[in-house]
Amino acid sequence: MESVSCIIPAYNEGTRIAEVLSAVVHHSLLEEIIVVDDGSTDETQAVAKRFSNVRVLVQSTNTGKSAAICAGILESTSQLLLFLDADLVGLTQPDVSALIVPVLGGEADATISLRGDALLPWRAIGLDYLSGERVLRRDFLAEHLDAIAHLPGFGLESYINQILIEHNLRVKVVRWAQVGHTYKSRKHGIWKGIAGEARMLMNIVETTSVAQNAHQIVEMRRHRV
Repeated sequence: MESVSCIIPAYNEGTRIAEVLSAVVHHSLLEEIIVVDDGSTDETQAVAKRFSNVRVLVQSTNTGKSAAICAGILESTSQLLLFLDADLVGLTQPDVSALIVPVLGGEADATISLRGDALLPWRAIGLDYLSGERVLRRDFLAEHLDAIAHLPGFGLESYINQILIEHNLRVKVVRWAQVGHTYKSRKHGIWKGIAGEARMLMNIVETTSVAQNAHQIVEMRRHRV
């Protein structure tokens, strides 16, 4: 059976990351768990290191999610990669299994989560095309790692979408009805949260245009299995 590496980028998630790690540290389908502490100034690194089978990579400065994921991929050893955000709420081992098994069993080439707190339009169409929780084969990303390392901080998901579409890969959407995440406004306050969301949207548009994002939604729905 193919092995799976779990990669979790984290920036100042010290009060939240333990909940995510608790759902993966003893998971039978995971070969390794890598937390990339992306220049955190809180206790993120210390919390992650409390889990004995978690490898913690420490970035000296905050380089952004895309570069952090790339660092994790370079350190990973498995054929399959599981990406998880560090601020998930309500994640369980069965949720993790549901995301892994379709790829592990050959039903799909990649999976993507649809959380219970996803925006209403995404829930209505059955696809959160910017979800950060995914499973895919490292081979799909191998020749793109240099580009990924230099993407805008939050450009990763839309970049990966382009790869999935260009290769006509089969994508399975996995509904996580009981899983949510912590919005930036709760982490940083209303105004900093709004600024953070705006920065994320700008990064996405820097990576793929508005028209390309619309195209991604259409194509990824067409490639669902």
